[in-house]
Amino acid sequence: LVIGSLQLGFLYGILALGIYVTFRILNIPDLTAEGRFTLGLAALAVCTLAGHPVAGIVAAAVAGALAGCVTGVLQTKMGIHAVLAGILTMCGLYTINLIVMGSSPNVSLINVPTMFKAAESLGLSKEAARLVIAVTAAAVCLVLLILFFRTHLGLCIRATGDNEAMVSASSINVDSMKITALAFSNALVAVSGGLIAQYQGFADVNSGSGMLVVGLASVIIGEVIVGKRGLEIGFFSSIFGSIIYRYIIAAATKSQIFPAYA
Repeated sequence: LVIGSLQLGFLYGILALGIYVTFRILNIPDLTAEGRFTLGLAALAVCTLAGHPVAGIVAAAVAGALAGCVTGVLQTKMGIHAVLAGILTMCGLYTINLIVMGSSPNVSLINVPTMFKAAESLGLSKEAARLVIAVTAAAVCLVLLILFFRTHLGLCIRATGDNEAMVSASSINVDSMKITALAFSNALVAVSGGLIAQYQGFADVNSGSGMLVVGLASVIIGEVIVGKRGLEIGFFSSIFGSIIYRYIIAAATKSQIFPAYA
């Protein structure tokens, strides 16, 4: 229970990073987390079935980024409210997810080579292999995100979230910054979904239900415990909050005070 919650905490921590980008940096209420999580899950599952479990991560990230671009275009170019744009994209993604999964509501990855099984082949135990992959994936996403937001483009996105009027007066395209940030956010959430598909051994079209709550809860729990101390600390706190959230869920499930079936 302890190791499993830690593994899931790191994997869902990538989801929390994506939520943090839109929720804290860009200050945009993006409701497409459930749809894009399932999109990444479906894309990586299909690639894994085709024998490309690692390349599937790139496919999941690209698919998620495209979904983010759609949401961004609806918000910026068509003038649709951010909440409604997210709902429209999420509803549209349900059909797309079914198409990606071959019109099947679920796909099994049992006895299919995955990154977790590849790690086991190196001599690691099943739980150790899962933990190594989860920590590595979360660490890579964390480092890439920190490096990106130290670039000129990343600083422009941060400025856009702080003060759109100032950024616009500085001849920076606000719409492009929003679309780019949404693309990065969606890519992270999709990668998290894809890794969860390989972790649990199947992909289901309804797997994304409640993912927005999971991401927001992780971000808020992390900020409550660690505090708001800058962007880099905010990213760390999101992953830490995700781990704490999984342990809270595990404790609630294990507790006999409120049985899981109640």
